[in-house]
Parts: sequence; structure tokens; C-alpha cells
Amino acid sequence: MSDSVLFDVPGPRAKRLSRIISIVAIVLVAAGLAWLITSLAAPRTTAAGAVQVGMFDASRWDIFLDVQVWRALGRGTLATLQMAGLGAVLALIIGILFSFGRTARSRWIRLPSTVVLEFLRGMPVLLMMLFVLLVFASGPYWAGVSALALYNGAIIGEILRAGIKSLPKGQGEAGLAIGLTPVATRMMIEFPQAFRQMLPIIIAQLVVLLKDTALAYIVSYPELLRVGVNNLSNFYGNRYFFSLFFVVLAIYLLLNLTLSFVARLVARRTGRKVVTDLKIPRRGIFAGTGTTP
Repeated sequence: MSDSVLFDVPGPRAKRLSRIISIVAIVLVAAGLAWLITSLAAPRTTAAGAVQVGMFDASRWDIFLDVQVWRALGRGTLATLQMAGLGAVLALIIGILFSFGRTARSRWIRLPSTVVLEFLRGMPVLLMMLFVLLVFASGPYWAGVSALALYNGAIIGEILRAGIKSLPKGQGEAGLAIGLTPVATRMMIEFPQAFRQMLPIIIAQLVVLLKDTALAYIVSYPELLRVGVNNLSNFYGNRYFFSLFFVVLAIYLLLNLTLSFVARLVARRTGRKVVTDLKIPRRGIFAGTGTTP
């Protein structure tokens, strides 16, 4: 038995059971993938009785030999990144403001912030896009950016508030004890640690934001999904719908995995500097005395 009261080292029987479960799971996943590939590759008959080739037939993929297809997908990808990039920056700013409003000492700031935040969290992103588009006549791009920024900003605000609340009370008390104001304590001591602690969850939310740009399809914004699945399939024919869908899916996966990798890399390189590089001015009884507490 190990020294930990929370975890016991598995014995031979538990290890054998774990191996069996892992092997069974791998076999089931492989069987499911094989069934899916076989089903997609098999010819199929339409409701009209016509026989169509399988989804992996070369005639369904020759469209990608046309450079115009890749240019159109590139424009859709760029439009998606433009909306997601600005939406992410605004969402972070809104989230920081909400986190400060939700943790404010004054209830005249805290209560209105809570009401607005809960309203934004409760409204679907697509409904918010349509509301901004119809009420403010902002155009598809700004309707999408506004909705993504407000909704994800509310979520990020709650994430940061939870991070601040999870810090030991001594962090804030130490800042006040050396003469910092409550706002300076929050900005210089509590917020950097909370942001670092909640960075993985914030990254996950930004990935959600990137995927939610596909909702701008409904407001006619020419993002990746609309260009790839709607415009190109209508132009070249529905026989290419699956191949276009598959390529668009692969592009979304590549974007999300790249975002996650870059964010984790930045977190590893800068995470340790959040506290070690923090310079707090000496104030109070030690200020100007040359004495170090």
C-alpha cells in the first residue's frame, strides 16, 4: 500500500483488468472506424433509384485539382480567422471587466454586473447575432463579432472570477498590508495569478469561440463553413458535398489544434514570469526607511 491515502498502487489483478479494458476499447474503436469507412465507400442508391459511387471514389475528389477551390477555401478561412481574432480580443477585454465588476466590493457595481453577465450567458449566440444584425443593421461581420465577444466575454469573466476567488485570502491581504490599494492589489497580485491558473480553461473557451464563428453562416457572413459547404457545393454540384464537408472539417481541426498548441507554448514560456517578474513598491512603514520587511 502506498503512502497516499487517496491512491493505492494497483495490484496484478487490477493491472490485468486495465489492460483488458484498454484492448477491448481499442478493438471497438477500430471496428467502429472500419464500419464507418466501409459504409461511406460502398455505392448507394438514391430515392429515385439511381446508383451513386461511394464517397471515396476519385470522381468525388477531382474538384480539389482546381486551384480556384483552394483559393475560395483560403478566403473562407481568412474570414473565419478575422472574425475569431477580433472576437477573442474583445472577449478577453470584456471578460476582464466582468471579473472586476463581479468581484467589486460595492454592490452598486457588483449587482448590475451580475445581471448583465447572466443575461449574456443565457442568450444563445445565434440569437444574439440576429438581434445585433436586425436592430443595429451592423452587417454580418460586426453582428458575428459582437455576439461572440459578448457571450464568450461573459464566460471568460466567470472563469476569471472563479480564479480570483480560488486564491488564498492571504494574497490580497498581503497586498493591502504593504500599502497597495484594493485595485492595485487586484491588478498586480491577484489577477495575474488567476489568469495563469485559469489559462487552460480560457484557451478552451477561445477554441469554442473559433468554432462558433460557423454560426455566422446564418447571417450570410462568408466564413469557412458557408464558403466550403454551401457556395462551392452549389457551384460544383451536390456530388462534392461530402468531400467539401470533410476538407472543411479538417481545416477547422487544424485551426483549433494549432490554437491550443500555440497557447500552451506561450503559457509554458511566460507562466513562471507572472509572479517572479512582479515588482511591488515598498510602502507603508517600510517606505523610505531602507529597511526590508
